[in-house]
Amino acid sequence: MTFLSRVSGLARDMVISRGFGAGVETDAFFVAFKIPNLLRRFFSEGAFAQAFVPVMAEYRATRSTAEARDLIDRTAGSLALVLLVVTAIGVIAAPLLILVFAPGPGFSEDGRAVLATDMLRFTFPYILFISLTALAGSVLNTYRRFAVPAFTPVLLNVVLIVFATAVAPLLERPALALALGVFAAGAVQLAFQIPFLWRAKLLPRPKLGFAHAGVKRIRTLMVPILFGSSVAQINILIDMMIASFLVAGSYSWLYYSDRLVGFPLGVFGIALATAILPSLSEQHAKVSMEAFSATIDWALRLVLLIGVPAAVGLMLLAQPLTTTIYYGGEFTDTDTLMATASLLAFGPGLVGFILVKVLAPGYFSRQDTRTPVRIAVQALVLNSVLNIAFVLVLLRTGWAPAHAGLAAATSISGLYNAARLLLGLRRDGVYRPLPGWKALLLPVMGACIVMSLFVWWTLDRIGDWYVLGAWTRAGVLVALVAAGVVVYFAACWLFGLRPSQFRGPAAVSQG
Repeated sequence: MTFLSRVSGLARDMVISRGFGAGVETDAFFVAFKIPNLLRRFFSEGAFAQAFVPVMAEYRATRSTAEARDLIDRTAGSLALVLLVVTAIGVIAAPLLILVFAPGPGFSEDGRAVLATDMLRFTFPYILFISLTALAGSVLNTYRRFAVPAFTPVLLNVVLIVFATAVAPLLERPALALALGVFAAGAVQLAFQIPFLWRAKLLPRPKLGFAHAGVKRIRTLMVPILFGSSVAQINILIDMMIASFLVAGSYSWLYYSDRLVGFPLGVFGIALATAILPSLSEQHAKVSMEAFSATIDWALRLVLLIGVPAAVGLMLLAQPLTTTIYYGGEFTDTDTLMATASLLAFGPGLVGFILVKVLAPGYFSRQDTRTPVRIAVQALVLNSVLNIAFVLVLLRTGWAPAHAGLAAATSISGLYNAARLLLGLRRDGVYRPLPGWKALLLPVMGACIVMSLFVWWTLDRIGDWYVLGAWTRAGVLVALVAAGVVVYFAACWLFGLRPSQFRGPAAVSQG
């Protein structure tokens, strides 16, 4: 379901890039969408889920059904009230928010700030709808019903495609249709979840519950997790602020390349993290630390098997990907080259981004929020320093486009964050690697080399992607990706890897 969501997201980006290109209007929309979308990632993929699921899992495992349902009702009522207040403030303070998140003088002088403010007044209420959707999804995930929450983002993509193609031509400012689409998509996603909650007898009956013990625990856990679990998003937010000082189109190029990184991150990293969090929470509640460690070990083995070659492939195919998906219409060859530059810089960080998603639950499921926050602060400071250093160096030397320096800084800070999280779990004795890692590492590295040589040789034979037609490019790219996957796993097999080594935590713990 997550894969379907990401595929439809790519279709959405193709429609937007071809219809609106990369410039003043897209910069304004992406800034206006990023602000509530950043909060969405905090709630739906970060702080709220990481705080709510462990508490809910504990209630489900140790309390009565009535107490668990009461926690859902109290959480829903309290969250809805907070969101109403936040949404009202966001709509009223839209001009100030744009000034804070895009302070560059060029952003104001060319009209992007005014357009972004108008758009933000439509996009900001998205946080109300999507956060309540996140609550519904977290409840379903806790009860091991993953498909519906994972499918729900598809509706955002479908609605935006409809507004970009059918509504935009009717408006004096066509790009404003994208902001209207975000508002409509939020309402559609929330409405979609309600029947499934009702059928499972989990539909909340909202009640205020700020004094409820479970709600207070969720709130206590959530505040530091807001920062600790979403440092990658904060890094991207800093990129956005600095990009507003660069040439028009810089933020759009970063957005388009970040979306390509987000495809494997969402399909694999977020899906894996979502699946293991309830298990880790229950294992911690039942004091089953051997199973807890085995679950983390299994997840890390999958990151090695899939995440590493995904990052390698993303960098090898950076130019074919951006050309195939975005090039055409209003999206020029220059835009393609600029998006390719930032994608190459984002590529190495993919492994770090996935690892953070997988390792953070190892802390949050144990309700340890201080350690991830401390590490996140260090990563954020590192990112900020590298942002400024890389941009200044690139502006002065011209070695690469300045916006690529922002992507490179984000990648390095993501890798640093992941490394510190892993070392912390090892130091605390929470995670103890099981035997067999050397037998996994060498074959995966060898298979990545074989796959890289195959892809490089094939790209050299294909030549210039621009001369290929749009459908030809798409067909060749799909065939090349499929062939690369086959070559990679065939090499893994030849080097001794077998599916039995990745059957799950129970199988791993038994050797």
